[in-house]
Amino acid sequence: EFGPAVAAAMRLGAILSALRPALPLLLGLSLGCSLSLLRASWSHGAAEERCLAPGPPALPARGSAPEAAEGRPVPGHEDFRPRIVPYYRDPNKPYKKVLRTRYIQTELGFHERLFVAVLTSKATLNTLAVAVNKTVAHHFPRLLYFTGLRSAKVPHGMVLVAHGDERPIWLMYETMNYIHQHFGSDYDWFYIMQDDTYAQAEQVKALVTHLSINQDVYLGRAEEFIGGDEQARYCHGGFGYLLSRSLLLKLHPHLDSCRNEILSVRPDEWLGRCIIDFLGITCVSQLQGQHYHTYELAKNTEPEKEEEEEFQAALAVHPVSDMTLMYRLHKQFSRIQLDRVYQEIQDLQMQIRNLTALTPAGEAGVTWPVGINAPFLPKSRFEVISWDYFTEQHLFSCPDGSPKCELSGASKADVSEIIESAVEQLNRLYQPLLRFSKRQLLNGYRRFDPTRGMEYTLDLLLEAATQKGHSRVLAKRVSLVRPLSKVEIIPMPYVTEATRVQLVLPLTVQDLDFVANFLDMFAMNTLDTHDNALLTLLFIYHPYDAQRVGQVDVFAGVKAMVGELEKRYADVKIPWISVKTEVPSQVKLMDIVSKKHPVDTLFFLASVWTEINMEFLNRCRMNTISNWQVFFPVHFQEFNPALVYRGEQTASSNTDFLRDGHFDRHSFAEACFYNSDYMTARTKLAADILDRDEVLDSMEVFDVFLHYSGLHLFRAVEPGLVQKYTLRSCNPRLSEELYHRCVLSNLEGLASRSHLAMALFEQEQANST
Repeated sequence: EFGPAVAAAMRLGAILSALRPALPLLLGLSLGCSLSLLRASWSHGAAEERCLAPGPPALPARGSAPEAAEGRPVPGHEDFRPRIVPYYRDPNKPYKKVLRTRYIQTELGFHERLFVAVLTSKATLNTLAVAVNKTVAHHFPRLLYFTGLRSAKVPHGMVLVAHGDERPIWLMYETMNYIHQHFGSDYDWFYIMQDDTYAQAEQVKALVTHLSINQDVYLGRAEEFIGGDEQARYCHGGFGYLLSRSLLLKLHPHLDSCRNEILSVRPDEWLGRCIIDFLGITCVSQLQGQHYHTYELAKNTEPEKEEEEEFQAALAVHPVSDMTLMYRLHKQFSRIQLDRVYQEIQDLQMQIRNLTALTPAGEAGVTWPVGINAPFLPKSRFEVISWDYFTEQHLFSCPDGSPKCELSGASKADVSEIIESAVEQLNRLYQPLLRFSKRQLLNGYRRFDPTRGMEYTLDLLLEAATQKGHSRVLAKRVSLVRPLSKVEIIPMPYVTEATRVQLVLPLTVQDLDFVANFLDMFAMNTLDTHDNALLTLLFIYHPYDAQRVGQVDVFAGVKAMVGELEKRYADVKIPWISVKTEVPSQVKLMDIVSKKHPVDTLFFLASVWTEINMEFLNRCRMNTISNWQVFFPVHFQEFNPALVYRGEQTASSNTDFLRDGHFDRHSFAEACFYNSDYMTARTKLAADILDRDEVLDSMEVFDVFLHYSGLHLFRAVEPGLVQKYTLRSCNPRLSEELYHRCVLSNLEGLASRSHLAMALFEQEQANST
């Protein structure tokens, strides 16, 4: 009779034992839901009481945005609250495509940080203004020069706005109008200075990062008006002043009234009076805990001897009488800033040492140099970073693969600087007891560690001299690191993916077996997808074949394939150009194609083994910039399947992205460039070779851009550019260097070392049996 009860208890126990691990989770969920319901009911009741209870409105919580009694934000704070813009489309109106902005920060309404305006004149445009441009202009994100000259000649590297009236008040009025019209909605802060002012750019940028943008700011060196109110102040123009965007927007409607009603001789006084009269804001020298430090230069001042704290802390120095003084000030303040940075580095290193002693690793966990990433630890032998050996005259790891080459250019300057720095650091450590001087570099090693920078190990032969005049020659090994600095974003012109690409395909008789596959890939990846790309074929006839073209055309089959493509795609035309030559020089062929296309054509110089796809064509468009950059991709070359797979199923038959091969760095056959850039470089080449056309046989398009253009040559691996394996025929009539490149490309494209070793092993096994 107790059987059913016992069975039920056992089942219940089994269920509880199964649910025991989940019981804390279930209890937590139930408790959380209960508390949230209770909190919601309390909040609802409190809200009802607050709405019904009479009395003054409650003050906003500290740190929250101020709001009006109706719950709307106070004027002046609308820009800092999130807004949801509802989407509504009128069904009675035709649909219009929405134009997206070029950059996401434009669409989201982000503002740049700082705009700088420099007021200059006819007498100082080519002197002080040029000095300002050479010293601090590259530190500011945007800097413009304003002058009253009409049709002034602009010095190189400067952006000048000429208003056509040299009256100081009129120049200030027009400058403020121009800033509001063109930059009022793009920047948060506006810094106005004169060209006889030296401003510490980094200090000014640091100042605006510590100020809140939701206030009306008029910050500078506060000066009293002559015969005016003692409480009113204007910012002295000689020391520069800072205006916030909100103040500029409020000031703009009153500028016309200020111009007509306020009389003043000085433009800074006129602007200060305008701000005070219409906005009630006076100039201040400190705001939100930030001080605007200035320093007034006396006559015949020597900046190198100025050691006052007021001078070292100054954001702006005035007056600067000539260009030489401007450069001397810049040198002195750069030295002061550099000393501050070095002192900050030492303080941080000391803090790191103190904190590392408290870690589990102890002092052994401190890296060298302190504060810089530890050296890269390879996980396999394939990740080991090799060291390059060098002396003061030669490098033993040459770019062209030769065992020894002369140390020159940037590499020689790098080695000289490192040796000099090593001796300087030794003297800093051992002086005054010892004084070192370099005799010779015995051995030098360097490698680039991507986690920390360039590492050096030097064996130096030094002469050590004591204070008493005794000297001795000794050898000492030193290690140095040139750490990676702050990453810099290089500004690039804007390009789009809508540019038409003109493919140029040179063909010889040896390439006929691969043309069909090229045309099929071109049709599938560009014509079927309606990509904005065209194709031009370049038939290269041998003189013997050119004489027999009337009877037997070696390219007749290719022309028939082109005709079939034009029938299949009615709106597509594939032109061809016939050339007769024994030496198919890439430059000579490109000269013919260049003359038959407009100057704004974007060329993609392809090879018959290339598999064209939309992914690469888009990168060709984005990486090629007219009058700025050309793109030479390093294609991916598949290995010989007979050596890699030895009759087994190939990897490319199973999937399209797992392929056995390598990036062929010896090939420069593919290139993306604009016709205008090629024509400019080709003109310089023609002036250099003076009608010696035989020189062109030893050059490629890459050499033309490398030696005869000032453009950026972007050379990078391109995984979207894949070539099937083929044993290319190297033309012995080309130059020795081009022939050598072709042979190396064929040899390295056979297979990897492991595949070659396996093939040799199998061959030896077969021969032994």
